[in-house]
Amino acid sequence: MAANAPTAGKDRRKSRRKGPDGVVLGQAPKETQIGASLADLFGYQIDFWQRGILYLDTLRQRAQNMIEHERAGKPPVLDFDYEVILDGRRLARPANYELLRITRVGDTCLEDCLDESRSPVIVVDPRAGHGPGIGGFKRDSEVGMALHEGHPVYFVIFFPEPVPGQTLEDVLHVLRHFVEEVARRHPGKAPVLYGNCQAGWAIALLSADCEGMVGPAVLNGSPLSYWSGESGVNPMRLAGGLLGGAWLVHLLSDLGDGRFDGANLVANFEALKPANTLWKKDYLLFAGVDNQRERFLEFERWWTGFYLLSKQEITAIVENLFVANQLERGELKVCPGCYVDLRRIRNPLVIFASSGDNITPPHQALNWIPAIYPDTQTLKAAGQRIVYLINPHVGHLGIFVSAKVARLEHRAILESLRELNDLAPGLYEMKIDNPTGDPDCHKPQFQVRFEERRVEDLAYPNQTPAFERVRRISEANVAWYETFLGPWVRLFTNPWTAEVMRQLHPARTSRLVYSECFFPWMSGVKWLATMAEATRQPVDTSNPYRQWEEQLSEMVGSGLEYAGNVRDSLSELWFRGLYDWLLPGQDEPASKGSNG
Repeated sequence: MAANAPTAGKDRRKSRRKGPDGVVLGQAPKETQIGASLADLFGYQIDFWQRGILYLDTLRQRAQNMIEHERAGKPPVLDFDYEVILDGRRLARPANYELLRITRVGDTCLEDCLDESRSPVIVVDPRAGHGPGIGGFKRDSEVGMALHEGHPVYFVIFFPEPVPGQTLEDVLHVLRHFVEEVARRHPGKAPVLYGNCQAGWAIALLSADCEGMVGPAVLNGSPLSYWSGESGVNPMRLAGGLLGGAWLVHLLSDLGDGRFDGANLVANFEALKPANTLWKKDYLLFAGVDNQRERFLEFERWWTGFYLLSKQEITAIVENLFVANQLERGELKVCPGCYVDLRRIRNPLVIFASSGDNITPPHQALNWIPAIYPDTQTLKAAGQRIVYLINPHVGHLGIFVSAKVARLEHRAILESLRELNDLAPGLYEMKIDNPTGDPDCHKPQFQVRFEERRVEDLAYPNQTPAFERVRRISEANVAWYETFLGPWVRLFTNPWTAEVMRQLHPARTSRLVYSECFFPWMSGVKWLATMAEATRQPVDTSNPYRQWEEQLSEMVGSGLEYAGNVRDSLSELWFRGLYDWLLPGQDEPASKGSNG
């Protein structure tokens, strides 16, 4: 080591040898470095200003699209032509649903590419605050994949306003009519039912009610076991307990003059991830405004289309499903003396869930199975086939929105329908082997395996006692509200006050504030955006100031994410403290209702 030291020093001296102009060789002159730094700063400032203008103009376009969509009657955001088959508002027991048949994709007529041997597919979108169409708002979607595989495709939409007094029973009655109509049009081919999110439990009810009439049912991110979830990860299931039960839904419906504003549900979804809602979504648009604008506006056209539900519907959903969890318990009463029993389902079920879904985690999608089938032998004895597919990371909306998921998982499900019908009774996990990694491939480029599983292995934590107390407190609070407060709220509420409250909802005003109709100065932003596009000078990611911007964004996003995690943890502690410690008591056994 000592012998090599003089040589190393000599090499260092050589590396710092100066040139004829006195500048160290291999090092840029100081004036050049300063000039480059100023050039980076100047270029970044121009880019930042232009991106800011284009970002504001995109928000202006979103607000204008929102207004135009509402003026047009909020039509479904389908990217396919269609014809109306049945209008549920004109049936004997009306509901604001409509059955469509997809007829055309762009300039391509479907009659020549349909496979007559394929069963029809009925896609039902959720009524969770937004309008219909998300299952087919782009070509690479559930509708698009079903068409690509040659299936006749039908789509169930709903209208912004419910039929006055519309009940959950009315909705199920109309959906059954739709299934019967599709079955009549395709004799000998049982319809395949596709249910997204909250539409999944409606599909489960239909499957139990239409025994022998329907084919496989695909439940995408659909909760059927509402009390299940992972502590600290799935806080939405605690909301009923922390708010005192379903009385708040009664209050909001009365303030809405008998209609519940879907913007309230959307606000709940957005509150789940404050980092994404308050920062990341907007920053991603700002950072990549040149190539993210169309995608952002396309999605926001659906996300900002708020629909209404009747008081009878939303209170039945919240009280019977979210708070009381009556579906998996066999206590969901849809008509006098008639209870829904999921054990009556005989058509194969495909449950598509994701570990990255914080709204409907696998716990809520699967935990109903051991609740009604105590062991594998019971499931087999019932002659039922249940298949589940778990995506490791995609979020809730990605299950039925992501083009990549549509091209792989949904295509694999549709291409495996015949195999599903041939499975022996039991529980299976669907595995997709895709060695190429290409999501746009077909069999045999990827293989699908159905690996048998045991019901006993679906061992999710039992959280029934605390939620039983939530149910009883909710019933007491609803009774108190309807007896003492509700009549006064309804007395002072009228259509005008209800509409004012809807229009002033933060989910609307936070978007409409960028519209030219509300703030004329936004027309100046439109003019500036035209100039910015014409003289656009973007900087690449090697710009140090752009890198610092991204680091700052990461810090802000991480801080908000941390705050959200702390909030969720405190909510969990508050819920447990309230219902496990402060309100202990003997829990009533769950009673099963009789089948009607």
